[in-house]
Amino acid sequence: MQIGFGYDVHKLVAGRKLIIGGVDIPHTKGLLGWSDGDVLIHAIIDALLGAMAEGDIGRHFPPGDERYQGISSLKLLNYVMELLRNRGYAVNNIDSTLVAEAPFFAPYTESIKENIAKTLEIKVGQISVKAKTEEGLGFTGTKRGMSAYAVCLIHKEVR
Repeated sequence: MQIGFGYDVHKLVAGRKLIIGGVDIPHTKGLLGWSDGDVLIHAIIDALLGAMAEGDIGRHFPPGDERYQGISSLKLLNYVMELLRNRGYAVNNIDSTLVAEAPFFAPYTESIKENIAKTLEIKVGQISVKAKTEEGLGFTGTKRGMSAYAVCLIHKEVR
């Protein structure tokens, strides 16, 4: 078994959709990024890549590469799932935390988990998605951005 840890952060800006876990969440601002800016999926991708010792998200999907401009981060996660499979790994579980002052994410967490589970071809029960505020502190607390943390456990599949 191998463990991976991921972290990501994006600035909130006007004129962008807020996409978290592949879900379009109504909000006055969205996350700035070369792809769709899905901070949660990016943290999960980094955790999975880290567990495989495959570098980080920027190594696989470099900012500025036209192939990834505006792309759904779920498509990037699908690439990572294929990489996992090709390396002989399967996901045990993913635990993630979204850090944002607003909006309220509880109504969306089941849909987010379903998107992740479907993309990684695992059960929803293998995924935890939590949301926390920073009680007005720091850049997330002052609503200038959002961050996410993720940890995963993977194992070699018996074939």
